[in-house]
Amino acid sequence: MSTAADEMTEEGHGVQQGKERALTDSSDPSAWFALMRREHPVVREEQFGMWQVFRYEDVAKGLSDPATFSSDARGQMAALPDFHPFTQGNFMMMDPPAHRRVRSLVSSAFTPRAVAQLAPRITAVAKELLDALDGAEEFDFIAAFAHPIPVIVLADLLGLPREDSRHLLTWAKVLTGVDVEAAPPGAAGAQAPPDPMASLREMNGYLREHIARRRAVPADDLLGRLVGAEQDGERLTDDEIVGVASLLLIAGHLMVTMLLANLMLCLDEHPRSLAGLRADDMAVSSTIEEVLRYRNPADRQLRYTTREVEIAGQTIPAGERVLFWTGSANRDEARFEQPEKFDIHRRPNPHMGFGHGVHFCLGAPLGRLEATIALRLVLDRFADFKVADGVEYFGSYSLIKKLPMKVRWC
Repeated sequence: MSTAADEMTEEGHGVQQGKERALTDSSDPSAWFALMRREHPVVREEQFGMWQVFRYEDVAKGLSDPATFSSDARGQMAALPDFHPFTQGNFMMMDPPAHRRVRSLVSSAFTPRAVAQLAPRITAVAKELLDALDGAEEFDFIAAFAHPIPVIVLADLLGLPREDSRHLLTWAKVLTGVDVEAAPPGAAGAQAPPDPMASLREMNGYLREHIARRRAVPADDLLGRLVGAEQDGERLTDDEIVGVASLLLIAGHLMVTMLLANLMLCLDEHPRSLAGLRADDMAVSSTIEEVLRYRNPADRQLRYTTREVEIAGQTIPAGERVLFWTGSANRDEARFEQPEKFDIHRRPNPHMGFGHGVHFCLGAPLGRLEATIALRLVLDRFADFKVADGVEYFGSYSLIKKLPMKVRWC
């Protein structure tokens, strides 16, 4: 989709917007971020009744203070029984010390050594998907490549049968809204959308069945290690293990899918950077980091104030919702030189693409490895590629639902 005119976007430009912007706006927010950092660094958004924070320093301080800015939203889901297991093991919705207890039991699966051992499987999966596409001149990059990779890899990590990956992929699509193969409402042949609660019940039942098998016959996979994990004489309950597995399958896969999609968008929009990357394979890692800064999927983090607190001269009462815009922090002129420039050689690059503080993404090493392997294979197999018309978003500039691509193969 890039044209000669698009070369002008190498330095990054956006349309000037006013103070108010819908939280589900999928247009480029860079100009709005700059305006808010400059004139309204902390402001109350009236439509949903929440505070918004935009500057790097304020976002970093807030996300580093879980005692004041809580992540615990489990009480809000108490009325939804099907969500009970998800909230029990979802350490992203916990504050210390509960967060520390669950996260520490899961962290062994994401050590550098454990993640490195997954490289052959990631490579095999990516090659299989590309082989299935070989020669196709146009396809949806998300449906055909970026979405299946992390789901299949996470199934392997958990020790779930590979033939069940299709079920996991279906549940992930329904529960995250990335059902890219579904016909739009009103279209010929369109069916009623799947019921997310029904999918959640199915997934919960499936995971409980495999947990029961691990309790009967121990296994050396993540699910087996979670079943056998013990800390201070305590073990995880079945519901907590279901919650952990659900978090990895739903949130974990979405982050990688969006990272891969945003890699393709950024390289398409910045052809000189793509040419530089093809000429310098050592820039793959720094390119991934720059995409995480420039167009990070998790561009906002929601917290709840436990006490009255002051940020940038604004007093926020206790019991308020606060939205920390990591996407804006990643473009802060006070922290990054030429922040609107997409620079694949940027160093240092202290972005918040994987979050910040105690909730820094546990799966970041795995996400980086998947993106590295996938990007290298794509550059090796695609002689050229363009993003075609028809890109679809859902609720954010960096959350991509559909990414049509035209490809010329090597």
